[in-house]
Amino acid sequence: MLNRILIVLAGIYSVTLATPGRQLTAAEPEVLAVWPDQPPDEPAGIGEEHAMPANPKDSAPTLRITNVTKPTLSVFRPAPEKQTGSAFIICPGGGHRILAWDKEGTEVAQWLNTLGVTAIVLKYRVPARDENQRWRAAVQDAQRSVSVVRSKSAEWQIAPDRIGILGFSAGGETAALTALFSQRKYSSIDDTDKIPHRPNMAVLVYPAYLVAKDGHSLQPYIEVTGASPPMFFVHAGDDGVSPLNSICLYMKLREAKVPAELHVYGSGGHGFGLRPSKHACSKWPERCADWLNQNGWLTKR
Repeated sequence: MLNRILIVLAGIYSVTLATPGRQLTAAEPEVLAVWPDQPPDEPAGIGEEHAMPANPKDSAPTLRITNVTKPTLSVFRPAPEKQTGSAFIICPGGGHRILAWDKEGTEVAQWLNTLGVTAIVLKYRVPARDENQRWRAAVQDAQRSVSVVRSKSAEWQIAPDRIGILGFSAGGETAALTALFSQRKYSSIDDTDKIPHRPNMAVLVYPAYLVAKDGHSLQPYIEVTGASPPMFFVHAGDDGVSPLNSICLYMKLREAKVPAELHVYGSGGHGFGLRPSKHACSKWPERCADWLNQNGWLTKR
């Protein structure tokens, strides 16, 4: 069965399941599994997937999912007359503990659809499985997802060379490493893994964990070469997750002569997503749309 809608009501998490073979409406995403069976390196005892209680400090509620053991892709398609042929895989943030599913996932998909972009929200594994490489399970899921989406390009009417990845915070780290790693972080399991696993462009919104302990250089395992894809960065200067995470990677990309665009706003803190606020950082989607348009990714193919 397909997961159809995730709902939080009075702190209770529920999943409505679609009927097999039933025609989905335009508002409903198609949901498919990332892995045909058990994900790689998956331990036992994670527990049942569920939503965390609402945070009373949040001005607007956010659906926060944890204990994800079965990664999925939720596919939101634009109106046929708007279809550009471009697509983005979206990685919500959450410190590799939870996924901010709506604020940094489904709401982003709805925005991308207005641009004519097919949006695929990745429900990657949380919490982190390996404390020494907290990104590992998430990156495995994201690398596999790029190949899965590329394998569906004809069916979904997207161009295989116009598949991007967009991530927030820990999802920004996941998106960045997926775009940069030249090798898969798992052993290939089927023909899907013969399809290239790196995206063609990346959008990183307040990415985390990219700088080393010194706070002024990238983690030593981060690979930046002339083959790295173009990137767009968004950060707030007063973010507790240092904007150097964006700045350091931006500078490395520029050194490698890879096109990149960086926006560091004066205020906004962390975790603003796409939700409106008094801060100028809430306008970043407009700047990102400009960047996508300037690079031709919003031109219909």
